[in-house]
Amino acid sequence: MARIDQGNSLASVLLQPGAKFQEDGYGLTTGSCTFKAANTASVGSTINRGSACPIAAYSYCKAHKFSVTFDALGIAVYVVDYVGMNPSGYAVYTDRQVGVSRGLTSEHISTHTNFFTATTGIAGPTPFTASTIVPTEFNGLNGAHFEKASGGKFLGFKDPAAPLYYGKTNYLAPQTSFSGHFYTTSSTAPKEFVARVGKTSGTGAFYALDLLPSYMGTSFVTATGSRNQLLLAQVNVEDFGSLYKVNYEIRYNRDGYVAAVYPAA
Repeated sequence: MARIDQGNSLASVLLQPGAKFQEDGYGLTTGSCTFKAANTASVGSTINRGSACPIAAYSYCKAHKFSVTFDALGIAVYVVDYVGMNPSGYAVYTDRQVGVSRGLTSEHISTHTNFFTATTGIAGPTPFTASTIVPTEFNGLNGAHFEKASGGKFLGFKDPAAPLYYGKTNYLAPQTSFSGHFYTTSSTAPKEFVARVGKTSGTGAFYALDLLPSYMGTSFVTATGSRNQLLLAQVNVEDFGSLYKVNYEIRYNRDGYVAAVYPAA
C-alpha cells in the first residue's frame, strides 16, 4: 500500500521531542537528539560532525556521531550524540577525574632506602670488614658482601648465619601512580601535554594545568636534593566533536627524579 504523506513533508530534517542531556559533574555535557527526514538527501548539514545542537540551552554542544534507522513508512530517523563543555564555570578545561593506584613491585635490594643505613640498615655503612666466608671479598651487615672495603659492587648476601637475607637479591617496593583524564576546547593543549611526557613536576602542574587535585597534595619535592617526585609517564588524546579528551598517567617516586635525566616540565 502506498504511503500517504500529511503535515510536515520532512523535506528537511526536523528535530523531534524527547531530547536528553546529562552533566558528569566535572564540566562535561553529553546528550542526544532525535531527528526525522523524508530521506537521507534531505538531512543537509544539521547532523554533521561538529554541528551545534539546535536546542538553544545546549548550543555549546556539538555533534559527535549519529545513527540512522528507517521506520515502517520509510522515514529516516536520526539519533545524534552531542558533547560539550558546560560554559558555566569551565572556560578551557573540565575538572580532572583522577584515580590513584599503589602496589608492590620487585626491585633490587640495593635500591632500598635503608641499604646503607648505619646499625639498623640492611648492608650497613662503609668501611666493610674482610669476609671470613669469601676471603677476597668484604662484608657488612646481615652477610652482605662487596668487592672492596669501601664498597664497590654489591655481590650478594652470602652468610648463612643471616638466614633472613641469605641469597636474597630483591624486595617488594611500593609504587604509586596516578591516572586521570580531562576535556579541553583548546586545540593546542593536547600537543603541549604530549610534549611533556618524560618530564617532571614538583607541584602536579604540567603545562597550564594541575593534573592532580589539591586534596592529593600540592608539594612533591624531596626534602634533600630538591628533586621533583612526579613524572608524566603517558598521555593519550581523543577528539569528540569540538572537544579533546586527554588521558594521562603520572608516576610518583619518593626519591625524586634526577633533573639531568628527567627535566622539569
